[in-house]
Amino acid sequence: MRFSLAALALSGLLAAPASAGEQVIEFRYVIHPLEVKTFEVPNIEGQTMVMGKVFGVVAFKDGRVGTKEFIYQAELLKGDGPLHGFSTYRFEDGSSITASFAGEIKGGQRHGVYAILSGTGIYANATGTGTFESLPSKLEGATILNTKLNVKTP
Repeated sequence: MRFSLAALALSGLLAAPASAGEQVIEFRYVIHPLEVKTFEVPNIEGQTMVMGKVFGVVAFKDGRVGTKEFIYQAELLKGDGPLHGFSTYRFEDGSSITASFAGEIKGGQRHGVYAILSGTGIYANATGTGTFESLPSKLEGATILNTKLNVKTP
């Protein structure tokens, strides 16, 4: 009987929901470049390196709002290619999440993944992962993206 009670207790622990330190945050944001520098590669038609600083406004699914700032570098051949950088999301309560990202621009659309590096406030010492994907938009000079972050805090 002891074995059965121990097995039952262990199965209850294994089936427990995710800890309070895990959270999925989903949102949409609009970004606009603040500063962009493009360098053309000599002797390779259409090959460029782009570096920029970008700002955006974030609308969370739960109704909160925030901001996003990021820096990036992209290596593009005729507008398509890999990109990577660092993003910081700031929340109304003063908390923040900083993540590195890697992705791709193809046909004017962006997609990629995040690795959460740190956080402050309620996200202090955060880790985790995430994804981003741009949406078609007719906004001149702006890009709309959907993002999902899987945040873990100690």
